[in-house]
Amino acid sequence: MAPNFPWEPRRFPIFYGWVIVFGATVGTLFTIPGQTMGFSVFTDILMKELGLSRVALSLAYCIGTVASGLMLPWMGRLLDRWGDRQMTVVATAATGAVLFYLSVVADLSRLLSQMFSERWQTACSFACIGFGFFMIRISAQGVLSMTCRNVMGKWFDVKRGMALAFSGVFVSFGFSLAPRWLNHWVEQYGYEGAWRLIGFATLAIMGPLGWLIFRDRPEDCGLMMDGVTQKAETSTNMDMVIHHDFTLKETLQTFSFWLFNLSFAFYAMFATAFTFHILSIGSEFAFNKERILTLFVPMAVVSVVTNVSFGWINTKMRLKYLLMLMNLGGLAGVFGLYQLTHNWGVIAYVVGNGIAGGGFVSLSGIIWPRFFGRLWLGSISGINMSTMVIASGMGPLIYGWSEQMGGSYRPILLLSMIIPLALAILSFWADNPQRRMGDTLSS
Repeated sequence: MAPNFPWEPRRFPIFYGWVIVFGATVGTLFTIPGQTMGFSVFTDILMKELGLSRVALSLAYCIGTVASGLMLPWMGRLLDRWGDRQMTVVATAATGAVLFYLSVVADLSRLLSQMFSERWQTACSFACIGFGFFMIRISAQGVLSMTCRNVMGKWFDVKRGMALAFSGVFVSFGFSLAPRWLNHWVEQYGYEGAWRLIGFATLAIMGPLGWLIFRDRPEDCGLMMDGVTQKAETSTNMDMVIHHDFTLKETLQTFSFWLFNLSFAFYAMFATAFTFHILSIGSEFAFNKERILTLFVPMAVVSVVTNVSFGWINTKMRLKYLLMLMNLGGLAGVFGLYQLTHNWGVIAYVVGNGIAGGGFVSLSGIIWPRFFGRLWLGSISGINMSTMVIASGMGPLIYGWSEQMGGSYRPILLLSMIIPLALAILSFWADNPQRRMGDTLSS
């Protein structure tokens, strides 16, 4: 794990931060099995194989996800102690192992029910898949995702937005195409074979790649952020100047942390909910399986454009205004899904979610090191990741309950419009706390 083994990053012909971006991008793509789009094509299959209702499966997903979310603040502190390189190897090994577990989860639940009693079939199925959800969410969607995002934030400052935008181009298209690829693999190899294939690829590719490529900080390798040769003021933008590395306690006392945190959490909840139930939602609005999954592709195009735009403009514009735009995109996305039977509703759903998703990817990587510094980045992002993961776990349960109790997703979609509207208005007050620190130091 020595920074200069097996090679010295400072001897590379290009700034090594871009090699980090490549590794982090690949690592983020390997979080797909733990993301909701990684489960969306398995939802109806798991309901059939495990003998669980939609609400029961959603509840198991919720419990497993919330439990993993409660562990993430501790994982964030562990990330500060271990570093990104070591944490990536551990998270990748855990992800691969749990994918092999998920490939036998139905057989395991039936075996356990035979050991006890057939009456316990539902309980055994619920416990087995709930444990699988917990493990895949904490390893892939939690720790691996957090590590890949943080390591890019540590290697870039002024160019952080562009680095995240470059990564986001590949991540957005990879995520949008994932349901179709996974559906193809399920049809070719069965759901068990699909999970084993991904598990083997995770262990064989990302584990070694993370160890080879990742380095915790440029300073450990004799380099500086952005590849500059000397320490200097890199921007006259007050939002870009770090006056103070905030501790976790100090961070939690700022309004800006909670406004950004809750904005990310809402979109995580909504995106997880509609992705988890995407086939059922498509059925309600008379969209067949192929048509509803195809909408992820144009959504990814809008997401990429938004991500690149945010990456280019973030050094010239206050982040709170970009947050407001992201929340308005989320509002349009919810409204579009509510009106999906109309052509303009489809456009609002695709464009709104594309803007919200692209803004989410860009801002969630930029905001924490810029607003609060790098020293306690793992602890701070751990709280944020915990909030997002818990919210994402609640989303499918709430939406599934709406469909089962009322026979429609429309009531919960109507209620969901209130939150991004309120968050968009409150974004006006989400100022960078570094500006206040700068005013204090200059007075």
